[in-house]
Amino acid sequence: MKVTVVGAGAVGATCADNIARKELATELVLLDIKEGLAEGKAQDMMQTATLLGFDTKITGSTNDYSKTASSDVVVITSGIPRKPGMTREELIGTNAGIVKTVAENILKHSPNAIIIVISNPMDTMTYLALQSTGLAKNKIIGMGGTLDSSRFKFQLSQHLGCSPADLNAVVVGGHGDTTMIPLIRLATWNSAPVSNFLDAAQQEKIVKDTMVGGATLTSLIGTSAWYAPGAAGAALVEAIVRDEKKLFTCCVALDGEYGQKDICLGVPVIIGKNGWEKILDFKLNETELAAFSKSADAVRSMNDVLKTL
Repeated sequence: MKVTVVGAGAVGATCADNIARKELATELVLLDIKEGLAEGKAQDMMQTATLLGFDTKITGSTNDYSKTASSDVVVITSGIPRKPGMTREELIGTNAGIVKTVAENILKHSPNAIIIVISNPMDTMTYLALQSTGLAKNKIIGMGGTLDSSRFKFQLSQHLGCSPADLNAVVVGGHGDTTMIPLIRLATWNSAPVSNFLDAAQQEKIVKDTMVGGATLTSLIGTSAWYAPGAAGAALVEAIVRDEKKLFTCCVALDGEYGQKDICLGVPVIIGKNGWEKILDFKLNETELAAFSKSADAVRSMNDVLKTL
């Protein structure tokens, strides 16, 4: 099994580190446009192999896509974060060019790869990857909801005083602080609804804190988070390479599901060796469906920027 991570920044390197530690691939390629960065981080990780007990071979590459040939899964983390004064259109314009170029170069050498998109704005970049590659829709997966759901479980665990591993809770909709929808009505603590243990005010705070989870971390550390995003990407890789048939919320192409078409948005899906294999219908109520529709409108507005590029 061969996996490539494009982008050797904090998120990409963390994702690659998780993949190596779990031995999800016999060969792992880390690629970046910055001279020497991927090679240096790959060598640094390889020097942990004897200490951590993994045998994955990690190779770094400066923009040499031939080294990614025959990859089974490719994780795209490359792109720039939004900077002060930068408009949404400018961010999309810059990252769209990067993601499109990366996807096209990857497919030249790995035409059967499954692509996981982490680059932001994630919903729009996932839609772009689908449109520009022509791959089957099940082979394009946006990571956002996987991360958002993990943050949701963290917030719940803080209020409940329990292990996050004992919680089932998902976030659907767009990967943004105004577009995501934490489904607290469906959240459970070992099968018991969390509403049995939390009052309305607590539930409202948990939802709000989840929605600004990324922005909160940015304000605390001065940059975007990387541990949880990197781990979320690696978790999707694991579900694919081990054919786990695991339920995640992911940004995928919708064709009538949840009342939406021609859009990539976060919904519950089963992840296995074929990519995303099935969309689950969580039977949202009227309020949740209205929020989902509003989220889709916001994401479509961002997607429309692609038409002007």
